[in-house]
Amino acid sequence: MTRVRETMKIGVQLPEAERELHWPEIRDIATTAEDCGFDSVWVGDHLLFRDEITGARGPHEAWSLLAALGEATERVQIGPLVAATSFHSPAMIAKKAATVDDISGGRLVLGLGAGWHKPEYDAFGFAYDRRVARFEEAFTVIHALLRDGAIDFEGAFYEIREMELLPNARPGIPLMVGSNGPRMLRITAPHVDLWNSWHVWFNNRPENLGPLLAEVDAACHETDRDPAEVGRTAAIYVQLSRGEGRIAGSSERPKALPISGSHHEIAERIGAFGEAGLSHIQVVLDPIDAAAVEELAEIVALM
Repeated sequence: MTRVRETMKIGVQLPEAERELHWPEIRDIATTAEDCGFDSVWVGDHLLFRDEITGARGPHEAWSLLAALGEATERVQIGPLVAATSFHSPAMIAKKAATVDDISGGRLVLGLGAGWHKPEYDAFGFAYDRRVARFEEAFTVIHALLRDGAIDFEGAFYEIREMELLPNARPGIPLMVGSNGPRMLRITAPHVDLWNSWHVWFNNRPENLGPLLAEVDAACHETDRDPAEVGRTAAIYVQLSRGEGRIAGSSERPKALPISGSHHEIAERIGAFGEAGLSHIQVVLDPIDAAAVEELAEIVALM
């Protein structure tokens, strides 16, 4: 499987809703991932989780974490998996992205999505209706500012007047869309560098990726984009030796069984995602701490 490891990047999703933790441990997990040779570290962009079974939990704010990670690490790519365009003015997202990218020395991957967890929208006063239409306008503003540095825009949801992104963003900050929706894919296909899917949407199995990858291809063809120009990525869920079951963001969301077994078995199953056509995976670990990252590194060494 050495060939797969050479062609597929492997990153680590940092803790979000699994338990309450603070910056020193988050930094320790991220720097452990870098020291172990992983390619990237990722943070979720959520503000509050609440449901009837698990109650309320609140992760740290994503953009503040990304700025800190940009300084705490030296080599790994960093990014939101994925940033909800609903939580900020799109011009502010572009500003935050350019700033974090500069702090990190050009290591940001800007993952974007429309958001989904209604309780946090209600709690923070964000509009939940017509999320894809709102995303379309926000995405137009964000990619134009990162590409051109300026925009004057009036839409149904956003009015951005004589906006200039200064200092200018680094040319070529990678854009990634986190969605399987055909409409979202058509909106973003002409402009994104990467596509991402969450493990529950393909049941955490590489053999289920085919239809989703075909939808990416279709969106590219519909928008005159070469499908080969859009990298395919996905978050996968792996349970290690100390795992007892991951607490997800909402008990109301679909669930998928984790990848588990011996180190050799897990290595083989992770490698299958590269053989299925993915260029980058983000591993969601159970448990998620520095020791688990080190155990994952032992598994990856078998590939």
